[in-house]
Amino acid sequence: MTQGKARLSDSATPAGGAETHFGFTTVRLDDKQGLVDDVFHKVARRYDIMNDVMSAGLHRVWKNALVTALRPSRVRPLKLLDVAGGTGDIAFRVLDAAAVGSTATVCDINREMLAVGRERVPKKLFDRIDFVQGNAESLPFPDAHYDAYTIAFGIRNVPRIDLALAEAYRVLRRGGRLLVLEFSQVDIPGFDAVYDRYSFHVVPVMGKLIAGDAEPYRYLVESIRKFPTPDGFAEKMVAAGFGRVTHQPMTGGIVRLHSGWKL
Repeated sequence: MTQGKARLSDSATPAGGAETHFGFTTVRLDDKQGLVDDVFHKVARRYDIMNDVMSAGLHRVWKNALVTALRPSRVRPLKLLDVAGGTGDIAFRVLDAAAVGSTATVCDINREMLAVGRERVPKKLFDRIDFVQGNAESLPFPDAHYDAYTIAFGIRNVPRIDLALAEAYRVLRRGGRLLVLEFSQVDIPGFDAVYDRYSFHVVPVMGKLIAGDAEPYRYLVESIRKFPTPDGFAEKMVAAGFGRVTHQPMTGGIVRLHSGWKL
C-alpha cells in the first residue's frame, strides 16, 4: 500500500484479533486507522486539487447542498463540529452562511490535513474556527456541546463506524443535527458500469499524475464499495439514537446526503 509497508493481497487474512476491510483487503481492525492515516498523510497537500479533478468540480456542488440542507440561521449563532474535515471546506462554507457569532471546530485525526486547513483559513474567520486533532471514535469534546455535526467523505474511513455515530449523538445537544455526505451506490442502470470503469481505471492514474501515488486513490475507490448500503447506514444511525433519519441521492446515486436528528 505504501512505502515501507507491504500491501496485503485481497485474499490475505491477518492472524488473530477482529478483522475489517481496508479497501478490498482484509486487515486487523486495530491496524486500519494507521493505514488510513498513512493514506491521508500522503495526499493532504493535493487533496482538494484531486477532489476537483476527480469529480469535475461536483464535490463543491455536493458540499453546498449539505450547507443548504443544514440551513444555518442568519439570526441565531450556530456551534458546528465538522469531523474529518481537516482542510476546512465544509466549515468555511457553513460559517459563511451562518449568523455572526457562529463558530466551528474542525476535528481530524490526521495532522497533515489539519495543517492544510489552518493555512487556508480566511482572515475573517480567524477567531471563529478551531482545528483540533482527534479521533471520531472518541471525541475530545463534552456532551451536548454542538448544534450540528457534519462529516463529508470521511465516515467510510472510520474503522468503527458505530462508535463514531454514538460519539456524534453524544456531543450534539437536543435538537441538534447530524449530516453525513458520503459516496454511495450508483442507481442508474448502465451508468454504474461507466462509473466503475472510471473509478478503478482512471482515478488511480490521476492520483499518480497529480499526487504522485496511485495507491491511496485505489484504496479510496475500493472503500466506497465496502461502505454500507444507504439503508444499512440509516439503520446504524437509528441504532445510535438518531431520529427522523433520511438519505437523499445526488448525481445518480454517486453521493448520498444522510440526515438525522438528536430528538
